[in-house]
Amino acid sequence: MTCLLLPVGPQRLGVPRSLPRLAVPPLLGYTPRARQLLVVTSRAPTIMRIAIIGGTGVYELDAVRDSQPTRVDTPYGPAEAWRGEIAGREVFFLPRHGVGHTVAPHRINYRANVAGVRKLDCTVVIATNAVGSLRRDFTPASFVLPDQFLDFTRVRPLTFYDGEDEHGVRHADMTTPYCPVVRQWLMAAALEGHEACADGATYVCAEGPRFETPAEIRMFAQWGADLVGMTGLPEVALARELGLCYASLCIVTNYAAGISSTRLSNQEVTDLMAERIMAVNGVLAAAVSRAVDVPDCPCRLPII
Repeated sequence: MTCLLLPVGPQRLGVPRSLPRLAVPPLLGYTPRARQLLVVTSRAPTIMRIAIIGGTGVYELDAVRDSQPTRVDTPYGPAEAWRGEIAGREVFFLPRHGVGHTVAPHRINYRANVAGVRKLDCTVVIATNAVGSLRRDFTPASFVLPDQFLDFTRVRPLTFYDGEDEHGVRHADMTTPYCPVVRQWLMAAALEGHEACADGATYVCAEGPRFETPAEIRMFAQWGADLVGMTGLPEVALARELGLCYASLCIVTNYAAGISSTRLSNQEVTDLMAERIMAVNGVLAAAVSRAVDVPDCPCRLPII
């Protein structure tokens, strides 16, 4: 049996009415809202499904190069994913900025992307994020796996539970926002490929699309930030609301403003990502090959 954790009623997300639905047993710690979200059907995926959300510079994935896009309709708008397979695991790839980087960070439909991933029965999300470094030891071209975040976004829808419909307001626990299990897969994959990779950092998400000022970077550093980007939030929080195991592979593309000795530019970011795309693809593929479903992972717990 497959348990699908959906942000709204199953019919609104397009689950076929013909699929039989079984009563959800009373589970300790599950609120009535959680029971409503837990939709049990007879449809069971034959292999593990993993979503890869590609950030700046990651607009295609080797495993899905020859596939056609799948449109996934959600109450928040459509999402588009390309299907492939890596080491027996079914993979769905979503380019966060669209093909060719056509969507700015603050205009990305994060809710549609994450709801679409869940509708595709994925249980794990691996994201890539191009980031600026606030630390000299996190050098350009290196990889970092964040374990905490600071959210400085301002105009993006942040939650599936905003109180504007019958589902009410819920508050997700963010003590461990990035899945430790998926981070272990990524770390092992990076080491296998002899790639410099730091495990553990605080990612601060700025609104964008402009780069940050040196004054902002100094403030972020005083508050404990190690990396700065524009797309990590609300994606990680939305994934937690839907019970997805989520981790980010951050690629350091430059030092942040005031630390870098040169002006920042998007060309600098895209040039480095072009140099590192083969390594990124290698780490992603090696991480997916290590993936083993962990149904009792705390990331999967419902919001209570």
